[in-house]
Amino acid sequence: MSANRPAAVVVLAAGEGTRMKSTTPKVLHALCGRSLVGHVVAASRELSPEHLVVVVGHARERVSAHLAEIDAEVRTAVQHEQNGTGHAVRMGLEELSDSGVALDGTVIVVCGDTPLLTGETLQRLAAAHADDGNAVTVLSAEVPDATGYGRIVRDDATGAVTAIVEHKDATATQRAIREINSGVFAFDAQLLTDALGKVRTDNSQGEEYLTDVLGILREAGHRVGACVAADHREIVGINNRVQLAEANRLLNDRLLERAMLSGVTVVDPATTWVDVTVTFEPDSLVHPGTQLLGATHLAARAEVGPNSRLTDTAVGQGAVVAFTVAEGAEIGAGASVGPYAYLRPGSRLGAKAKAGTYVEMKNATIGEGTKVPHLSYVGDATIGEHTNIGAASVFVNYDGVNKHHTTIGSHCRTGADNMLVAPVTIGDGAYTAAGSVITKDVPPGSLAVARGQQRNIEGWVARKRPGSAAARAAEAARREDEGQQ
Repeated sequence: MSANRPAAVVVLAAGEGTRMKSTTPKVLHALCGRSLVGHVVAASRELSPEHLVVVVGHARERVSAHLAEIDAEVRTAVQHEQNGTGHAVRMGLEELSDSGVALDGTVIVVCGDTPLLTGETLQRLAAAHADDGNAVTVLSAEVPDATGYGRIVRDDATGAVTAIVEHKDATATQRAIREINSGVFAFDAQLLTDALGKVRTDNSQGEEYLTDVLGILREAGHRVGACVAADHREIVGINNRVQLAEANRLLNDRLLERAMLSGVTVVDPATTWVDVTVTFEPDSLVHPGTQLLGATHLAARAEVGPNSRLTDTAVGQGAVVAFTVAEGAEIGAGASVGPYAYLRPGSRLGAKAKAGTYVEMKNATIGEGTKVPHLSYVGDATIGEHTNIGAASVFVNYDGVNKHHTTIGSHCRTGADNMLVAPVTIGDGAYTAAGSVITKDVPPGSLAVARGQQRNIEGWVARKRPGSAAARAAEAARREDEGQQ
């Protein structure tokens, strides 16, 4: 738990985000496996706040439903009309007070469209706020180019913040300042509540600005301070798809750097993409062109890629997965998958099992050492240990209405081009002949043959396809044979 646990964190997520040009609310756009607001909520949770309130407005039903899915403890407050940031914070505080919550301590205010903001930076902000005894502390950042941003103006002697001056209103001297306002603040809860009641709307937008609270508190003799973020990129807000892509790359680089420093080899970070929920063990290896998504986990010495996409998939120690798409799969230690395999949800490969080239699996459990080498579909099946499935086999699991299960025992050998029509069971140690359509159970140790006898009809091509290339080739072969006799 944070040593400077805030009384509340208020997340501002009511805006429409028209520059995204999307039917999806801005804060629900995703990067690295989380929504924009989901990243902010996760960072806020690292402070262990007593209360976490997200202020919603545009598409509030969708945003509220999403918040309930990702964090059941989040409260929502509705800003029915977007009347400014000060008004939004007031709605958040009123939600708490209406529920009987009496705030005492620090209130952190963050923006719902800043997915790069870290819990560590918020903790530094809370600590600086407490240590300096401020009424309000601004999270600021020093940027290479401050054009368009509000400047942090400080007292030269004390370092206290004397003003936040918007770019259009700044003097030439103030425009030279590179420290900018992030829109993230730490407030004394009681002073914030009192000051919000004094915020006026006599401005060009007719809105209640949260930044006006700073002036109100300073005029009342309270100290206003600032805490500088270690990396200015953390405070970047997302307003359009270009910025979303840039933030996605920055966050992805951060995640890959963390993985590599923990002992993971990422051959080409520029073409490797991971979600924040992906986990690794040391000495795992990721080849170029790979996407690791959801709750995917790579165990020690696992090797994934190139050109693979794994979602919610666990890869065991020493397993090799190449040119593969997998979702909701479990790949055992030392197993081999691909190239060009497709593991659908419920696919479970035992240790040293194989799903080879152009193999698709769904809801199938494959035992230790069992191989499905190539060109096969295995759906709704259980296969024992050390069994071999012949090439071009199909587990016929669907009768047009219901799905049915196929069970194959251990140490079995099924022939190439088999159709296994479920429900069917093949016992331990049994064989099936190539080209068979298996519709009945096969006892252990038996050979099942289910195919018609071959019959050759002499001269059929000459009679039915006269003058064709096949007929000419057959006639030439016949004459050659006669000449050799």
